[in-house]
Amino acid sequence: MTATRGAATPASSPLRNLLRQLLRDSGYVLSGLLLAVVGFVVAVTGFTLSLSLLVTTLGLPVLAGTFYAVRVLADIERIRLPTVLNVPRIRPVYRGPDPDATFWRRVLAPVRDPQSWLDLLHAFSKLLVAMPVFVILVCWWVLALAGICYAAYDRYLPHGPDSPHLSELLGMGDGAGARIFLNTAIGVFALLTLPLVARACARTEGGLARALLTGVAELRNRITTLEEQKRAAVSAEANALRKLERDIHDGPQQRLVRLAMDLSRAREQLTSNPVAARDTLDEAVDQTRETLTELRALSRGIAPPILVDRGLPSALAALAGRGLIPIELQVDAGLGEPGGRLDPAVESTAYFVVAEALTNVAKHSRATECRVTVERAGQRLRVGVDDDGQGGAHLAKGHGLVGIADRVRAAGGQLLVTSPAGGPTAIRAEFPVTTGKW
Repeated sequence: MTATRGAATPASSPLRNLLRQLLRDSGYVLSGLLLAVVGFVVAVTGFTLSLSLLVTTLGLPVLAGTFYAVRVLADIERIRLPTVLNVPRIRPVYRGPDPDATFWRRVLAPVRDPQSWLDLLHAFSKLLVAMPVFVILVCWWVLALAGICYAAYDRYLPHGPDSPHLSELLGMGDGAGARIFLNTAIGVFALLTLPLVARACARTEGGLARALLTGVAELRNRITTLEEQKRAAVSAEANALRKLERDIHDGPQQRLVRLAMDLSRAREQLTSNPVAARDTLDEAVDQTRETLTELRALSRGIAPPILVDRGLPSALAALAGRGLIPIELQVDAGLGEPGGRLDPAVESTAYFVVAEALTNVAKHSRATECRVTVERAGQRLRVGVDDDGQGGAHLAKGHGLVGIADRVRAAGGQLLVTSPAGGPTAIRAEFPVTTGKW
């Protein structure tokens, strides 16, 4: 019996969702007409009164009051939008008066705000859309309910030559069976198409509200996000270049200077002291090997060959194998397969996040173990680095985590760092992914 209930649940769940969405759409459209009438009356009355009083000093305060009134109605509409459009709730930032503004500047603050005029335009135009969709939806509900229930009240309706039924006009006969069949068929058709009609009506009315009440805010948010990503990309590139320059100056460059000095000394010792020259050359060979090792380490921080050749799982496995403490690695195996490889920029960002996080763990955390997880959830890539160190990591300027945060923001993602004093530390990065071609 339990198995039977479990098997019926998936089949009934879409029906419940369909019914729930139908009730939401119908409630949105039916209540929208009332809000449209109220908004139209408020907008017409307030705007007309403000124009008539514009020659006096009362015109502008009345216009400002009208803007504030339609703003309240606009906020109500913004609260209703997510139920039918499945979009996040967005409220634009209205322009407010300065703290030291005079009375008239405070009065004119909503008048100077473009969004206030869009709210007023929505109050004017909503009735033009709300009334037709209201009539269509109500008629469809009436057709559906009256049609499927026609057999129950057909006997109480007058039938005679003066009031021919549709079935008679279509040549189906004048019998009760033909009337009931035709009306029931119309009711079933209206009932089956009712969710589609309600969805179309709700989306039509909601589309107007979204365009006028949140369109500017969404555009501003998008522009702000793109600007932040651009700044983060520039900052990440600048930090990476400064770090690379510092590492080259402190490492390979110093060794190359010493190598040049050792070779010069060996050239001078060849004739006078061959044994000392041989020792100097041996030191120069050691310096060359150490320089090559440091250059390979620097290249791993930019784009290690294993990342390009074998993918993110293999690159992270090699990175974890060089760790100074035990590192538990959990990576989706599909990210390394040809069909599951990510875009090169995404793979490079994920590798950089893990590499920088492990570097901070090794240098500052005093941790004894670490765990790295990389998983793909739909169109998002989640990267996590956890350690049992002393904590205290944060995103303040001058710390290594700033570079990680800039890289993640440049990729359109977010970075979250949880590191209380005493530990442990948890770093979470999440950003959108695309499949790359290799």
